[in-house]
Amino acid sequence: MPVTEAAPAKLNLALHVTGRRADGYHLLDSLVGFAGVGDVVSLDAGPLSLRIEGPFAAALSGDDNLCLRAARLAGADAAITLTKNLPVASGIGGGSADAAAVLRALARLGHPLPARAERLGADVPVCLASTPARMQGVGQILTPLPPLPAIPLVLANPGVALSTPLVFAAMDRRDNPGLPDIPRFAGPADLVEWLAATRNDLEAPARAIAPVVGQVLEALRATGAGFARMSGSGATCFGLYDSADRARIAAAALKQHGWWAVATELAPPPPSR
Repeated sequence: MPVTEAAPAKLNLALHVTGRRADGYHLLDSLVGFAGVGDVVSLDAGPLSLRIEGPFAAALSGDDNLCLRAARLAGADAAITLTKNLPVASGIGGGSADAAAVLRALARLGHPLPARAERLGADVPVCLASTPARMQGVGQILTPLPPLPAIPLVLANPGVALSTPLVFAAMDRRDNPGLPDIPRFAGPADLVEWLAATRNDLEAPARAIAPVVGQVLEALRATGAGFARMSGSGATCFGLYDSADRARIAAAALKQHGWWAVATELAPPPPSR
């Protein structure tokens, strides 16, 4: 019987770049949350294979996909089906979330989680848990956090794939201060107030490379978002709203620009099946 795992979209609600190691990897300090939408992976009996379906399937190659690399790292054979609902190379951890979902599914089938899952990608460790965390270092230092407020949000992507190395290379400064202390948020207003005192240090270089990112942020604010920011290295942006109805109306308006947009919420991922 197939085992199905959700691969929820990862959001860098705040992302400070605090340094750079001698090997070139950047040091981060990020508040990570997860959205109520994402990709889905389904595993069945092997041999090892991968089928990709869904609205963004055409943008992916099945050769050496992270799902296959995750199965090989776990030493497992499985027939994997990936339903690709999220844009590719979009700053919301799609590939890492998919790999993490494969590892979780394999664990349910009796395969131990492999050591050093970060070899698959810096975001894989945080995506394995898919729960709120403070992510530091190059992604390997994780501090679990209490649940974040369930708040309506819109994810929007203009259809531009941004190269993470190019965005980092375009930064003016890499030794920025880290995040302020992360409190337990009593409600959405507390979260928005805290976020307003933080940054995404990759947003400015991403906007310089792809000015449309700025247009997406302006559109989110124009449709009533109380807070808007780019996630990760882009180009997906998120807006936080005061009601689910307003988020749905905003997503419909953003789609009129020809962009991918979806209304969801900042919430725990759906249960596995």
